[in-house]
Amino acid sequence: MDVLTRVIVGLNALANALGEWLLAPLGMMPGWLSATAVAAVTGVLLLVVFKYTSNQLAIKRVRAEIDANLLALKLFKENARVTVAAQGGLLLGAGQLLVLALVPTVIMIVPVTLILGQLSLWYQQRPLQVGEEAVVTLALNGEANAPFPEVKLQTTDAVETTVGPVRVFSKREVCWNIKAREKGAHRLVFEVDGQTTDKELSVSDGYLRVSARRPAWDWSEILLYPAEKPFPPDSPVRSIDIAYPSRSSWTSGTDHWVIYWFVVSLAVAFCFRRVLGVNV
Repeated sequence: MDVLTRVIVGLNALANALGEWLLAPLGMMPGWLSATAVAAVTGVLLLVVFKYTSNQLAIKRVRAEIDANLLALKLFKENARVTVAAQGGLLLGAGQLLVLALVPTVIMIVPVTLILGQLSLWYQQRPLQVGEEAVVTLALNGEANAPFPEVKLQTTDAVETTVGPVRVFSKREVCWNIKAREKGAHRLVFEVDGQTTDKELSVSDGYLRVSARRPAWDWSEILLYPAEKPFPPDSPVRSIDIAYPSRSSWTSGTDHWVIYWFVVSLAVAFCFRRVLGVNV
């Protein structure tokens, strides 16, 4: 699993470098417009990938056989033998299309996962607004009965600590309640047993990349929270979380953006399949 984690860290580094550049215009657009534009572009790109990673001749042949069976059902609906044979042909064709789609689907899993990880930084949560409060949680590595290290959150002009540190010994967590004071992309700096570590903090009235967690050395966490480097296994810190508010929108809001992206990208791909000459 350590090898898999290192591979995902490397892929995330590449995705972050491209995402920061390609997705920067999202911060200057209304949420519904940026979500629609991104879904449309990715729908076309994935359609092109499908075209060049699938057996287009075989798909075209199977589609022709399906059309022939549909025509047979319409013309010979009173002939039981022909009807049964045509229905069997339709089931066989559907199965063949599913098999032919497996290779391009497997190939697209990696880029789609990386794309969704980058989009989640813009749509899954919204930044704090000036004057708004949030809970910051630093989770420590080690056994529950291990000595509890000294943990501090350094003061900064960007945020004000209103409560904390609160130590939860059973979970090996330290929590603070902070209030945002300045707009921008900031860094929270922590001292853990004399060592310093940091975490991104986003404060804005509009759209800004939001990293809710600096993840642990775990491949699933790294996929879900790709923006910041994960803590290595030997680090005294396991992860750092900021409880950002949810974003309210049917097109670019928390959780809804994934459904909207899927529906729009699928619809755009379907509309452009003939323009690009893709058999699906």
